[in-house]
Amino acid sequence: MTKSAEKPEVLANNLYSRKPVFAVAPMIDWTDRHCRYLHRQISRHALLYTEMVVADAIIHGPRDRLLGHDASEHPVALQLGGFDPAKLAEAVRIAEVYGYDEINLNVGCPSDRVQSGTFGACLMLTPETVADCVAAMKKVSSVPVTVKCRIGVDEQEPEQALPDLITRVLDAGADAIWIHARKAWLKGLSPKENREIPPLDYDIVYRMKERWPGVFIGINGGIQTLDQAEAHLAHVDGVMLGRAAYQNAAILADVDHRFYGEPSVEPDWNDLRDRMMAYAERHIAHGGRLQHVARHMVGLFTGLPGARRYRQILSTDASKPGAGPEVIAAAFAAVDFAGEGERVSA
Repeated sequence: MTKSAEKPEVLANNLYSRKPVFAVAPMIDWTDRHCRYLHRQISRHALLYTEMVVADAIIHGPRDRLLGHDASEHPVALQLGGFDPAKLAEAVRIAEVYGYDEINLNVGCPSDRVQSGTFGACLMLTPETVADCVAAMKKVSSVPVTVKCRIGVDEQEPEQALPDLITRVLDAGADAIWIHARKAWLKGLSPKENREIPPLDYDIVYRMKERWPGVFIGINGGIQTLDQAEAHLAHVDGVMLGRAAYQNAAILADVDHRFYGEPSVEPDWNDLRDRMMAYAERHIAHGGRLQHVARHMVGLFTGLPGARRYRQILSTDASKPGAGPEVIAAAFAAVDFAGEGERVSA
């Protein structure tokens, strides 16, 4: 370990100066701009992440489609995929004008398409490359540059691989480390299996925080409830929920109170309905389809009476040609909110 990495001097700035941080994880095909808009209507303070965007796509592809977002989404972080320091730096330069609050490097995704590009979780096998990427991104970024990684891949020993990676990226200037507390198996397990089969090891993440007390370290992986999130925050600086937050976004309604000191208030589901209808109307007016927005809302009221009918309406009617915001109103009207905050009017 290098001398500088032993010192608790690397402190994240701006976005990470306020602790704790509650985040919704980046999820491919899920956390697009419409998903993030929905989540922001429910929590003012949760840190939101884009899907992973490949550096090459930003350099050569449709930048506004890949990087555009609604102003209300802040704080919002851009997650990048890639392994070439020069290309990642160019992607950061391009993204600068879009005003993201953080740039995050993906060092944890185990999908086949990521492996074929030799980035994501593969990069844990070459921590020196990760450090070079972080250094290049830091040179051109005006916002924090962070890393999201696994505890190891394949036959790596996490007690060696994880501290080695952290040491190198901190020396390169990383502002924060988010750790998915599982190994990734690059061969033999699907991405879904990689989220479920490798055992969780939260303790190793706690030990990394003990080793680097002055560094922001956040935890991810298998966290299902806000109670569990709060328990983790006794050991680390931030907590990140993925599918639990996506599949039942109503969980976000208590985030601002529990983690950011806001007054406890009952969710105004009428207001959420109206805002999502107005947003969907704007999206449709610009050539989009209702389904692009509604698909992220399907799991919103899991467990409430009427949720099944709500899901049926959004899943079926929102995909029909010419579907408009009135489908959202019909879906909300199917839910019985009695005892769960303000009842939505018909």
